[in-house]
Amino acid sequence: MIKKEIEIKGVDPLLVFGVNDSLLKILTESFPLKIVARGNKIILSGEEPFTEQVNRIINEMLLTINRKGFLNDEDLKALINVELNGKKPNLKEAPDTIILYKKSGVIKPRSLNQERYYKSTLKNDIVFGIGPAGTGKTYLAVAIALAALRNHEVKRIVLTRPAVEAGESLGFLPGDLREKIEPYLAPLYDALHDMLPAEKLKAFTDQHIIEILPLAYMRGRTLNSSYVILDEAQNTSSMQMKMFLTRLGANSKAIITGDITQIDIPDKKSSGLIEAKNILNHIDGIDFIYFDPSDVVRHRLVKDIIKAYNGGREEG
Repeated sequence: MIKKEIEIKGVDPLLVFGVNDSLLKILTESFPLKIVARGNKIILSGEEPFTEQVNRIINEMLLTINRKGFLNDEDLKALINVELNGKKPNLKEAPDTIILYKKSGVIKPRSLNQERYYKSTLKNDIVFGIGPAGTGKTYLAVAIALAALRNHEVKRIVLTRPAVEAGESLGFLPGDLREKIEPYLAPLYDALHDMLPAEKLKAFTDQHIIEILPLAYMRGRTLNSSYVILDEAQNTSSMQMKMFLTRLGANSKAIITGDITQIDIPDKKSSGLIEAKNILNHIDGIDFIYFDPSDVVRHRLVKDIIKAYNGGREEG
């Protein structure tokens, strides 16, 4: 009989142990071992062939948690089945179509352009997503960044928007600067709240693993090992867009989203997004994906509203 200690790194040990050690109990029922959780370690006691089998299963559990964000009883039973019988689990969905797992399901492309958008971010370090409201540009960008964070491809996520008022003055809103700015950044918070439990999001923001801030606060920074998202980029000036793009450091990626039909800055022709699409489209590693009303994934009427505002035309 031998004793083997397995240290859990990179994920919350409770995700491996299960509620009231429920996942460890499934392992104990499947293998003739004594399995004990202690701190961030799992201690296996028993014959060596069985400890090695469970060690392999725990490694697969960690990979699953990093990919999905959680692991349930059925996931574990499938991993045990693979270990004992050598049978591959029957995956209902191709892994390359899934961007992010969340507790309420999966996030994946829902249109051809969304699929192109996702795949482009895998191949390029800077991707522009340009198109009308409701096409999933920002939501998918946040999901892509979270997937990269979970897979340890980056160490943090930075989300930013230019602080341009769309018909309202921040000066008349109550509260201090942070209280004035936070409602303006609400779309970014909305996406994160849909994908992360509240306590996880709070921990990430408290530790600055996820930062959400106005574009002006990006000046002077160099962002290494980061996924950086610029939302509402149509409201940047030429200098702001250049400033943002030159913040990118080593091992970092960026997604820039915007709708050139909804420019709120006074001189619409000076939009940094319009300039960028005209002067950067020949650079290797930078890609531009264009969405249209057929990609809208909000309420069914949104497509018709966009079409009506475009004078009956389908293009965005």
